[in-house]
Parts: sequence; C-alpha cells; structure tokens
Amino acid sequence: MTDTPEAIVARAMGLVEESFIAAAGPGGQNVNKVATAVQLRINVFALRLAPPVFHRLKELAGSKFTAGGEIVLTARRFRTQEANREDARTRLADLLRDACKLPEKRAKSRLNRVGKVQRLQGKKIRGAVKAGRGKVRLD
Repeated sequence: MTDTPEAIVARAMGLVEESFIAAAGPGGQNVNKVATAVQLRINVFALRLAPPVFHRLKELAGSKFTAGGEIVLTARRFRTQEANREDARTRLADLLRDACKLPEKRAKSRLNRVGKVQRLQGKKIRGAVKAGRGKVRLD
C-alpha cells in the first residue's frame, strides 16, 4: 500500500478534529473574550500509514505526538479562527509530507593517501601542542 503524500494529506484532513480554545498572550481584550486559537487532533493509527512513514512521522512530531497515538497541533499565531485553522491545517499537511519523504542516503567519504598523511601529521602537531601544556618542571 504505497500512498502518495497528497492522498495521505487528503485522508488526514477528513479525520481531523478541531476545537477552539482561548489563546494566551498579548492581544488585549480580544484574547480574553474570543476563542481564536485552534487545537487540531488527528489519530495517526486511523491514517493506516506504512510503518517507515509512521516512524518518521512520530519522530518529526516529537512532543506533539501523544501516548494515545494522536498528534495535537495548536495554532494561535493569528487573531481570527479562520487564519489559525488554516495555519494548523497547513502545518499538519507539511508534517505529513515531510514524513513521506525518504531520507537521503549518506555517501561514504573517500580519503586518498595524501589526505590520510596530512590528517595524521595534523594529529601529531596537535598532540605535541597538548603535550607541552603540562606542569613546568625546573630541571
């Protein structure tokens, strides 16, 4: 079952639960009166992700991933519910797309003979500098 990132995002948007909460921080009376912050919850198990994608998503989500298998995103950057809702949905979509990307394979570095000799000479010089840092003895 190899889903495209866009198919996963589309499926996720259908499973999202939104709730509006009072935002904290600056904003005057508007913050105290209106629940403009959005809390987005999605059950990751309901997405039926492939195991490697699931593990990458869990790692990328970090503390936003709960023990119950949910991702909880809170958006409170903007003054309106609509803008915060759009921000939270965009962040969730980006998180899912990033989880679908395969990490790039690391290419082993190759060092030629001259490079090895230079590296060892540098280590010897550094060792000599450190060896000269002991207590001064008067002989």
